[in-house]
Amino acid sequence: MAFERVCGLSDVPDGGALRLELDEVDVAVVRYEGRVYALTDLCSHAEVPLSEGDVETVDGVPTIECWLHGSCFDLRTGEPTNLPATEPVDVYPVRVEGEDVLVDIDGDAASADLPLASGN
Repeated sequence: MAFERVCGLSDVPDGGALRLELDEVDVAVVRYEGRVYALTDLCSHAEVPLSEGDVETVDGVPTIECWLHGSCFDLRTGEPTNLPATEPVDVYPVRVEGEDVLVDIDGDAASADLPLASGN
């Protein structure tokens, strides 16, 4: 895995998302209920930034909502939790080291043995 620092923890709003334009992909870094997640910042249905949507728990699942049509995506797996989206978005492994948020955009968070994310 090739983790790289993408931002500071304080840069990510608690209960919200921060859009980051990395070399290979735009990523939404989400801070919610003491955890930090990273996923592709593009709705698989409407191709709009997910980072502009609401972050909330829906039926026990931490999600981010596409503001355009209301599809929600599981922050842990990238799977849509409701229509109209039917395809998942990519999720990436995250580590928080002190104040630094590190993401591995080449890794697969869904199959990682380590916890998906940690943080404050």
